[in-house]
Amino acid sequence: MCGLSEINLKSVIKRFWTLGIALAVVASSQLAMADEASCLFGDPDLCLKSNSIGSGCDACCGVLDEGCFSSSSPYLTGDWGGLRTDLAESGMNFQANLTTFNFGVVEGGLDRKFRYSGHGDYLVNIDAGKLGIQEGLFVKLRAEHRFGQTLDGSTGAFMPSTISSSLPVPDSDEIYLTNVLFTQAFSENFAVFFGKMDTFDGDANAFAHGRGTKQFSNLGMVINPIALRTVPYSTLGAGFVWMENGEPIFTFTLLNPEDTASTVGISDLFAEGISMAAELRLPTNFFGKPGHQLFAGTWSSRDYTSLGQDPRIILPNVPINQTSGSWSMYYNFDQYLVTDPCDPTRGWGVFGRAGLGDDEANPLAWFLSFGVGGSSPLPGRNHDGFGAGWYYNGISDEIGPILNLALGGVNDGHGLEFFYRAQITPWFDVTPDVQILFPGRTGVDTAYVMGLRSNISF
Repeated sequence: MCGLSEINLKSVIKRFWTLGIALAVVASSQLAMADEASCLFGDPDLCLKSNSIGSGCDACCGVLDEGCFSSSSPYLTGDWGGLRTDLAESGMNFQANLTTFNFGVVEGGLDRKFRYSGHGDYLVNIDAGKLGIQEGLFVKLRAEHRFGQTLDGSTGAFMPSTISSSLPVPDSDEIYLTNVLFTQAFSENFAVFFGKMDTFDGDANAFAHGRGTKQFSNLGMVINPIALRTVPYSTLGAGFVWMENGEPIFTFTLLNPEDTASTVGISDLFAEGISMAAELRLPTNFFGKPGHQLFAGTWSSRDYTSLGQDPRIILPNVPINQTSGSWSMYYNFDQYLVTDPCDPTRGWGVFGRAGLGDDEANPLAWFLSFGVGGSSPLPGRNHDGFGAGWYYNGISDEIGPILNLALGGVNDGHGLEFFYRAQITPWFDVTPDVQILFPGRTGVDTAYVMGLRSNISF
């Protein structure tokens, strides 16, 4: 907060205090139900010895689940008179989500304005075996669009504050087909896949992922940006996956290195080389609690001549010294510290990421992040979630001077993000979000970002 006047400092504190009160009101709106249920998150004795409801976790948590919402449908449009269930049983699942962002810079940055933007995500999963076509064949279709104005030019930071509102194609409100993916399973453990795919589901993490719509919003907390130089958002590719208990353990993907979110991509297939990505994600049980350790690497043979216009990171499109090929290595972990005895799928814990990139072609030479997140520990709010995290991006020594000329002085940047996702109904959630971004740019003050994200499942 260095450089802020006393008046501005008081203004920032007042805004953050107001948001803090709003967070507390949203988070505790149904605590009265918890007094009835007496099933407190993380207290198995209290749950198991509950006398006011009945015995055992099932009775205890059953009251909580029924008491939270008047409707049990996870979709605004319901079950379509039973048609949705019938289609799912026949092998066709439909999901649609609309996420909106009302975010603004309240102090610092480059532009102190609130902006409204959003992202639509429409997903169809087809089980060809249930349809009687081919056993073990699955088809994934995803269409996406964005709308409104983002904060990308307002904070001064390289990491977008609301990454999903910039995808799939920046400055366009058209709908694009980003997934036409075919997967053939040969056993419960092995499958191959090919087609057009988006890579946003990579670098999975239990507490810091969610495609920027369910957990954190800032790119620096959603995925590891170190790999973005070598892996496009949506493109053609193929690969294989090894699974255990339905969970991917090792994934290898061969990709077209050029982003083709707005085109079919066949005419550009491998015209600029190839990209490869490999991920090993191992389940762990440290401290008797579930977790994961992920090790991954990417490589591309593409020639890099400019920083480019990647919608996932905010960089000027300026030329660089031509470099043939690029690579990255990254790691992440998630580790539960507390799990709910009433529901093993609920809990909270810690997470972290680290990455190294090619110093000549990648504007980011290294990256770190860590934080805490998971299910809300508040009684009666067993569908809510929260997160608090920090990230740090180290600028490349080779590309840093180029950025200095284009932007007037650039150093390493870092940031903080805090959110609380309140599940209002099974199909509607609201997330107050606070970000403190240190752009690392000469003449650009620390940006204090506040916003409200909402998500509707249709």
